Amino acid sequence: MKNKTQILSALNQRCKNTLMETLQITYTEIGEGYLVATMPVNERVHQPMGILHGGATVALAESVGSAASFFEVDGSDFSVKGVEISAHHLKSIKSGLITATARIIHKGRTLHLWEIKVTDTAQNLISICKLTTIVLPKK
Repeated sequence: MKNKTQILSALNQRCKNTLMETLQITYTEIGEGYLVATMPVNERVHQPMGILHGGATVALAESVGSAASFFEVDGSDFSVKGVEISAHHLKSIKSGLITATARIIHKGRTLHLWEIKVTDTAQNLISICKLTTIVLPKK
């Protein structure tokens, strides 16, 4: 793997003018078969009851899982797209920072399956998600 700092910097630069920038998602750690990102929890990502919106959590999970999947393939020959995501929201949170860690469960030639755990700063499990991505040849 190339220099991890350079990879994370490039990933975060690619988020300019995207949903990831709007949600203030920041990629923080990368390694063999995993990627980590954080997102602040504040009124920007609340639902009307003043707690973290499940859709914002899923957006974080898909953002980290899809990016992680991209690093498992040759990006010059293949593209990666999310095809299915499921989420189980286990705990609510009103403020703070959440961390999403995507770990690969299955790495096939065409499909990747990721488990994404979303935790708060005390390591409480907020949500657990599963993401399936498809690997497509570039034309």
